[in-house]
Amino acid sequence: MKKEQKGALIEELAEKLSSAGCFYVTDSSTLPVADINAFRRLCFERGLDVQVAKNALIKKALDKIEGLDYDPKLLDALKGPTTLIFSETGNLPAKVIKEYRGKEKEKPFIKAAYIDGAIFFGDDSLEALVNLKSKADLIGEIIGLLQSPAKNVVSALKSGGQTIAGIIKTLSEKEG
Repeated sequence: MKKEQKGALIEELAEKLSSAGCFYVTDSSTLPVADINAFRRLCFERGLDVQVAKNALIKKALDKIEGLDYDPKLLDALKGPTTLIFSETGNLPAKVIKEYRGKEKEKPFIKAAYIDGAIFFGDDSLEALVNLKSKADLIGEIIGLLQSPAKNVVSALKSGGQTIAGIIKTLSEKEG
């Protein structure tokens, strides 16, 4: 690969790494070609971008991104064959990997995952990554929690008004 091509690839990787909300560093090297194609197809269907790149180019792209705060241990994950998976949703790549693996497969193997500044290391973090909630889910839960006390107050006022009206009616009937 010529120097100009490497420079263009580094720029492309830097753009993808900085614009994606998260990226996974995986290893799918021992999968047969048919399985790799099936995995890529599944990722494409779910809106994930998959790219195989050399570790040296990924490191240069990470260094090129200003403001990207990552643990230097992330660079340790860049050893051996590397496949990057880019996504806007933190748990989607983990869900796709888990679905693809089913019960039989061990690959693709998660080396690391960068999600909004948090870094997860190793394949044993797959379950934690699958169970992560998206930003939209968390915002929805917070809004629900904030609305809950207001709904309780309104409900109490409504039921309290009916109770008071009932008491007044009962007292007026006793007096009459």
